[in-house]
This record gives sequence, structure tokens and C-alpha cells, in this order.
Amino acid sequence: MIARSGTIVRVTVVETALARIPQPYRDVAIKHRELVKFLFVGGTTWIIDTVVFLLLKTTFLDTKPLTAKIIAVLVATMVSYVLNREWSFRTRGGRERHHEALLFFVISGLGVVAYTAPLAASRYLFHLQEPFVSLLTQEVADFLSGQILGTLVGMAFRWWAFRRYVFPDQNVRRQVPPPPD
Repeated sequence: MIARSGTIVRVTVVETALARIPQPYRDVAIKHRELVKFLFVGGTTWIIDTVVFLLLKTTFLDTKPLTAKIIAVLVATMVSYVLNREWSFRTRGGRERHHEALLFFVISGLGVVAYTAPLAASRYLFHLQEPFVSLLTQEVADFLSGQILGTLVGMAFRWWAFRRYVFPDQNVRRQVPPPPD
């Protein structure tokens, strides 16, 4: 909070982040604030996804990278629903909550296919796995195909589908004013 002339101004995380972006990029980010929030949530859940994936893949699911990836994406998806509903798309809606949640998880399930398709292609179509390639090449290919390319494809699909089907209407949920001090 910042006090100005007896008035308290609340500064959000997004506003603080936007203030650090140089012009003219700041105006573009402000215009696409919802996308910025979605990408921030995506970055957060990407970290969750990456940590869970690497933890599972290097421990008891070391021979099952696709299973490790699917579990990691599912954990990240649960976190994503809460953050997207309550923050990224907090003013959007148009559906009853149980329909919204069902659509979110169905679309996210389809997103799992988008997220894992590059890893599956890398491993099983291009054979970028031991014994065909070195362990280092396998691990780099898994990371690039699963964590980078898969994430980009999955996020693009989810951004489009969430706005189109899950949270279709703008400004239908009231914004909750900040509590009085």
C-alpha cells in the first residue's frame, strides 16, 4: 500500500510488475493484462510441473517418463484451476461453477495430450532415448520436448480454450472491493 494525500492506494503484484516494464511494452502488457496474469500462473505452474516431473523421473518413475509427466501436469493443473479462476480470469465466467470446473478439467485433460505429445514424439518416434542416444542427449531431449515445447503448445491451446469455453463472458463476476482498513 502507498499513502498519498491521506488516501491509501493498493498496489497489486501485477501493477508492481507492470511498472518495471519499459515503455512502449508496458502499454501492450496493460492492454493484455489478463494474458500477463495467465502467463504468470503458467510460469508458476510450470515450475511446479518441472519440479514434480524431475522428482518423479529421477526416482521411482525413472523408466516411465510419460507417466511422470502426466502426474506432474495433473498436479500443476489443480493449482492452475484455483489461480486462473480466482486471479487470471476473476471477472470472467458465464457458467455455473460446477460446469466451469468440469470444462476446465476436460480442456486441461486435452492439454495433457498437447503437453505430452512432443515428449512422446521425442522418445518413441525419434528414439531420443537410451540405447539409441547417450543419457545426456536423452535428458536434454526430454527436457526440451517435455518442458519447453510441450509447455508452449499446451499453454497456447489452454489460453484459447479457457477464454472460449470455460470463462467465455467478460465482466460477469463482480470484482470484490478491497476490505476497509
